[in-house]
Order: sequence, then C-alpha cells, then structure tokens
Amino acid sequence: MRHIAVIGGGIVGLAVANELAGRGHQVTVLEKESHWAAHQTGHNSNVVHAGLYYKPGSFKARMSVAGNASIVDFAKEHGVPYEVCGKLVVATSEDEIPRLNVLAERAEANGVPARMISAAEAREYEPEVATVAALRVESTGIIDFPAVCRALVKLLNVHGADLRLNSPVLGIRSSPVGAGVELATPQGIVRADALVNCAGLHSDRIARMAGLNPSATIVPFRGEYFELTPERRGLVRGLIYPVPDPTLPFLGVHLTRMLDGSVHAGPNAVLALRREGYKWSQFSATDLFEVAKFPGTWRLAKKFARTGVEEVLRSFSRKRFAASLARLVPAVQEQDLVRAEAGVRAQAMLADGSLVDDFLFETAARQVHVLNTPSPAATSSLEIAKHVADQAESSLS
Repeated sequence: MRHIAVIGGGIVGLAVANELAGRGHQVTVLEKESHWAAHQTGHNSNVVHAGLYYKPGSFKARMSVAGNASIVDFAKEHGVPYEVCGKLVVATSEDEIPRLNVLAERAEANGVPARMISAAEAREYEPEVATVAALRVESTGIIDFPAVCRALVKLLNVHGADLRLNSPVLGIRSSPVGAGVELATPQGIVRADALVNCAGLHSDRIARMAGLNPSATIVPFRGEYFELTPERRGLVRGLIYPVPDPTLPFLGVHLTRMLDGSVHAGPNAVLALRREGYKWSQFSATDLFEVAKFPGTWRLAKKFARTGVEEVLRSFSRKRFAASLARLVPAVQEQDLVRAEAGVRAQAMLADGSLVDDFLFETAARQVHVLNTPSPAATSSLEIAKHVADQAESSLS
C-alpha cells in the first residue's frame, strides 16, 4: 500500500481518489474550497454525453463511450438521480445535412447508438424544433454530478481516506528524507509517495509548482446560461443540440431539460477575467496578466476575432441569445429567458493558439498531472480515474 495525495476535489479528483483507495492505497485529497465540486463539476450542465463528437480512438471517444455506461451504473448502485433520455442533433438547413452525416459516421465509428431521422420523426420527439433532418442519440442522459461527488465522498470515507477541505496546496517538493513528495498546506506538510494533480482550472500552476514545464496553459472560458421561464418549459421535452461547426472551437448554444424540469439554454463562450470568474465583475489582475502574456491567447483571438466579438455581444444581449436559440426552437423569444448560473471551462491551450482537443495527461517520477479534462470529463470521470490510477502506480515503480 502506498500513500497518494490527490489535489482537487471535483468529480475527476474524487473519482481518481476512490479508484486508488479501492486498489488498497492510502489516499489524501486536498481541496482548496470549503466544499466538494465547487467549480467545474458544480457548474456543470449535468449531461451524460454519448461520445459521438470525438475523434475515433481518442481518450475522449473511448472514455466517454465507456463512461456513459459506467456513470449510469454508478448512479443506479448509489441512488444518484439520472435519466437516459436521449437527444436530438438537428440540422436547421439543407447545407448542414452533410455535416450531420459526418457526425452519424463518427458515432458509428465510436460505437454510439445513433440514427438519422426525418424532420417529421424529429418533431415526434420535439414538436417545436426547427429541422430538416436530425440525428437521434439514444444513450445521452442527464444526471446530478454533484450528487455523484457526494456518493464518492461517502465511499472514500468508508475506505478511510483523509479528506481535507480548505486545504490549498502552497508548495511542492521532493521529500528530502526519502523517496516521495511533500505538499505544503495551511494546516501543515502532507508527505506522500506520489501526487496526482486534478486541480482543473489551476492544474497547469500545480504542475509548475511541482517542477514540470507543462505543454499547455489553462485559459479560462466562461459559459453563460439562461433558463426558460417556467411557463415556457414545455417548448423543450429533452435535449436539442445544433450540428457542430468544425471550424469553430466550441459547440454552440443548445437546450437541455434538467432533472428538476427546468430547461437550460446555452452556453456561449467568452474569456473569463479570472480563473474562477463566473461574472464579468469577477476579475484578477494576476490571471489577466497570465492570459495576456501567453502568445496562444492572441493567436486564438486573431483566428476567431469575429466569433469572439459575437460571443461577447451575445453575453450582454438577451435578445441575441434568444435569436441563437430560436434557430433550434423558433418559438423561443427574449422574454422567455432568465439568467442562470454560469460555469468556467478550464481549457488547455498550446502556444500556437490551438486548443488541446483531447484529454491531456503528463507524468513525472511520482507525479501524474491531469492537464486537460473539459467536457465530457464528468461523464468520463470513472474511466479517467482508472487510467490515472494506472499511471500513478506506474510512476511509483
């Protein structure tokens, strides 16, 4: 049995810790906030993704498809609310149909249960949808990811794990008295045989603190949401997604019925002014300086200048946001929307301005760093945990 410290108390960190504890290791989890799932997990859209968007053979494709099954099985076993409701990806014009066909081919390559349907069939699922053709994806679902985290915490307590909230990592060094690592926290030094970095929005900083020069830098993007007013929730029965544009970095706004019956609409994607900046009023001079000095930021901005401006304008205009949603459901109007809680995506970016497309893991002696796990990481969390636990054990040999 080895002692492994896991940094980060979101769903990935807790899943990794639970996997390691289940393999017989002593585990300490260090979370800087006062509660679990405080950031990306707690501001998640709560969608169980099927795995159709991702390059066949990639971590995302393999882990999302496997994770779609394993997270549902976990929910069944531990009483976590979920529903496998399926979703529609809709082509709103004839020129989107070729891209929809490509998506159907990718779904088949990834082993995702999906089928092309006509506009009439699509309206049997979603009477208000605007579409000329659609892809029906049966295995997509909705779940309470924070409840998954609470279940993981219970399991970790059963395993006897050392779970520490309010414990930011302030420094990391190799142990001067033997093989291992030492992590400084406000409560004292944590000594472990190895560390796993699942710090999400701060994962690159933790990697540098541990002596690595990570290949990617985290650039935070805020995703802003609206909800349909209660009297207009009937416009959407399930999940309605657009056909993704492969030339753009993010998916685009969509509509999602949640477990409580509310309907979330969004997100857009704008640069957050701090790593945990859920509002325009939340900013950090240090975080902004890091983003400004990183060459990838400017290269990305130059490439997607027009798209970026449109996203910012939509951030300040409920009318523009409603117009984007009306492409999918024409009955949606400006007065049907109320602001909902935003999230911040920890997006890993390379110096050339390209976004890291797949999950990214980097290792060193007695260290594993999870450097890029945006969506579908929550869906894939139990599968990511197996992979990271394998790497952690290998780092000890």
